[in-house]
Amino acid sequence: MENRGKLSIFSCDAGKPFFNRVFNELQKINKRYFGTLGIKNIHTPGTIETKFANGEIKTEIKNYIRGNDVYIIQAFDSPQMNDINSLHDNIMALLTAIDATRNADADSITAVIPQFPYSKHEKTSKREGIAARLIASMLEDAGVDRILTLDIHEKAIQGFFSKAKLDNMYASREFIKYIKKLKPNYDNLVIVAHDLGAAEVARYYASELKVDMAIVRAYTISSEIDDKFEFQLVGNVKNKHVIMVKDMISTGNTIFKAIDILLEKGALSVEIYTSMPFFNRQAYLKFDNYYKEGKIRRVVGTDAVFWGQKFINKHPWYQEVSVAKLFAEVIFHINHKLSVAELLYAQSQEEK
Repeated sequence: MENRGKLSIFSCDAGKPFFNRVFNELQKINKRYFGTLGIKNIHTPGTIETKFANGEIKTEIKNYIRGNDVYIIQAFDSPQMNDINSLHDNIMALLTAIDATRNADADSITAVIPQFPYSKHEKTSKREGIAARLIASMLEDAGVDRILTLDIHEKAIQGFFSKAKLDNMYASREFIKYIKKLKPNYDNLVIVAHDLGAAEVARYYASELKVDMAIVRAYTISSEIDDKFEFQLVGNVKNKHVIMVKDMISTGNTIFKAIDILLEKGALSVEIYTSMPFFNRQAYLKFDNYYKEGKIRRVVGTDAVFWGQKFINKHPWYQEVSVAKLFAEVIFHINHKLSVAELLYAQSQEEK
């Protein structure tokens, strides 16, 4: 099977939990294609990430990677690393890792970043910068050739890259598999978009599961004092079990308001599926309360934001779906010059 060069894969420190899962899936894929010797086709050069007293970060690659097809995994908002590195530390760690890889003469460099930083800052209002464009420029300047990410908040960000290619993966396929395993009563199920921006994704879920959908629409009421947000439900959820889809949850403020409205309108239960469960402390403590009060059935996130088993055990409302296999399959297909589009299409066909 033809490939783009020896597959080398490593991670920055904050990306290690996700790296371990992706690497394990890659080993399984290689074994499926090449037998027990397949795992030898994956090279892990190893790195040393050093943080100096003044906050500067350096990445050193320990082994030879000249001519290799290199994949660097990084998580920017990592719950298990937040006490050690900030988001900006993790951005800098990735940039130094890319630069070190380029200096080591790799043939191609792919940044595997399920969380695209500053993805909400893709346009300007008044006198603001466009931070997502800055991230794209820094990645390209560091020497990246390709970026793999998950459910990017705004698709317009793809247009910020002039040299590198950005591939956007979708957690919806993995979530739909998970929902089907739960064997819900489809006659009593409705998919809800948490706002107009999520309507396209909600429509995909509704189409695949063959159920109705609704939208919680937020709009602003301005006054001389301040702006207030009002919410309106478009669609019917009375006597229905609700699945609400959202790309990311940090504070959860809009989600909790949406849950309250859905229950007021007669929903029997609410569960939430989110690609990026960033959850600050305020959010997961409030989810604890909503679960105890019977306001939510479950919240399902992906391991793109890795909380770990201790968190899952402590918060029974939270469940996790892995996207590591999805990323491993895409990495394998890119390295072996196979179609990524056909892979994703085949996965969607398997779900039907």
